[in-house]
Amino acid sequence: MAQVQKLNIKDAAEWALRCDLAATYRLCAREKWNEGIGNHNSAMIPGTELMLINPRGMIFHELKASDLIVCDLAGNVVSGKGELRKVAHFIHSRIHLMHPAAQIVLHVHPPYTTALSLVEGGRLSMSHFNDLTLNDRIAYDDEMNGVVLDDSEGDRIARLLGDKTTLVMGSHGLTTVGRDVASAYCEMAAVERTAMWQTLALAHGMPLKQLPDAKRRHHYGDFREVWDADLEFAAYKRILDREEPDYAT
Repeated sequence: MAQVQKLNIKDAAEWALRCDLAATYRLCAREKWNEGIGNHNSAMIPGTELMLINPRGMIFHELKASDLIVCDLAGNVVSGKGELRKVAHFIHSRIHLMHPAAQIVLHVHPPYTTALSLVEGGRLSMSHFNDLTLNDRIAYDDEMNGVVLDDSEGDRIARLLGDKTTLVMGSHGLTTVGRDVASAYCEMAAVERTAMWQTLALAHGMPLKQLPDAKRRHHYGDFREVWDADLEFAAYKRILDREEPDYAT
């Protein structure tokens, strides 16, 4: 599957998308959400059936916009240097295929949400005000079938995601999707922070408060419509521009 083809990026929109996606790798690395050289974030190139994704073997800390490979949804590398990891193909391509609105798919192992996925019946409680926005957007996978190495398991995961935007994958990690990078990244960050606060609260050994169900926001659209995701993501990128500017090269 490994192929090497010279990058010829003429489209400014694709380059901007590459830079935004590269930013997610650096931000995830800063938060220690990645699993060594594993985990993967992808984006569909607008107007095509091709996706941008990280090549196998590169760690999030070092990824740059120009490192991302272009693959078709059959798993073939179309351009760029390196190969597509099999797990990445079967998770990302199947979600992109079954959910056209999922232009961005982020899959990492953030510590607090991953820890929640290890608990029998692990769920985000309706306890923090973030839950009022998040909890209707989250699906849970309580079935762990091992490493995702075929279309059938990728399809099962994609079906389970359904019309939700975040999937807590049992004994595994977290996947969040969105129409744009800012929505997907900021929703994932909000889920992980909320899981952290819930974990810390439970350490007190007292029952969690329960917010009234009537206060749910019942928002199923783009996360940026109910959250300052555009402003938040732009702020994160300004930090990277100062401290890790090579992400956008």
